[in-house]
Amino acid sequence: MSARFTGKVLVITGAAQGIGKRVAELAGAEGARLVLVDIADYVQGVAGELRDRGIEALALQADLETWEGAESVMARAHQEYGRIDVLINNVGGTIWAQPFEHYQPEQIQKEIQRSLFPTLWCCRAVLPYMVAQQQGAIVNVSSVATRGLMRVPYGAAKAGVNGLTVNLAFEYAEQGIRVNATAPGGTEAPPRLTPRNTEAQGEREQGWYQTLIAQTNDSSFMHRYGTLDEQAEPILFLASDAASYITGTILPVAGGDQG
Repeated sequence: MSARFTGKVLVITGAAQGIGKRVAELAGAEGARLVLVDIADYVQGVAGELRDRGIEALALQADLETWEGAESVMARAHQEYGRIDVLINNVGGTIWAQPFEHYQPEQIQKEIQRSLFPTLWCCRAVLPYMVAQQQGAIVNVSSVATRGLMRVPYGAAKAGVNGLTVNLAFEYAEQGIRVNATAPGGTEAPPRLTPRNTEAQGEREQGWYQTLIAQTNDSSFMHRYGTLDEQAEPILFLASDAASYITGTILPVAGGDQG
């Protein structure tokens, strides 16, 4: 096995489950020192499992929808390791699936708060450390749902992530900081430990969600969902030195769907 991340410090958000957890497992197997961040206490168990395999892993719980949460995480990571080489922003996800006319104002705000602000705050919080090092890599997890059905606010939030990615890359390239994003399509993953939406779903709401699923499959040339490994590997490529001449790129990882 290669060791692309030997000695490097990786901060991975949304690390308690799904793509974030798989990124942590693969990066740890390649020598990374991990700072795993999630709002859920499940992240403590993930870090414990990795330590049992001989992987250095620190678990931090924080609300990354707030500046204070993001700032505290980066400060703690730097205090522990003295540097931050890679930040992988993986917090976000659709809460409601419905036509835009049915979204209530507070729902729109929650979608944006969840799927844009954790990435925005974490990028802002990590930059002083990376600027001081004159080195760093940021990989944001966006989405091909910037073009899709039944999730306009989520698509708007992820379009914001794309804009943030390109603008940061332009602004900080001369300071040795690369900023890229992957744009996942539908991804097969175990049931979520912390559901995004616990509201009862009636027949109408279930129909809207099925419209989203059908559009996701139909938009993919491969007409299937990706695996966790198929999402994690492109993230780690962009985080690695193998991508040293790549910045400002939004890489679709969606079986041909370009978003």
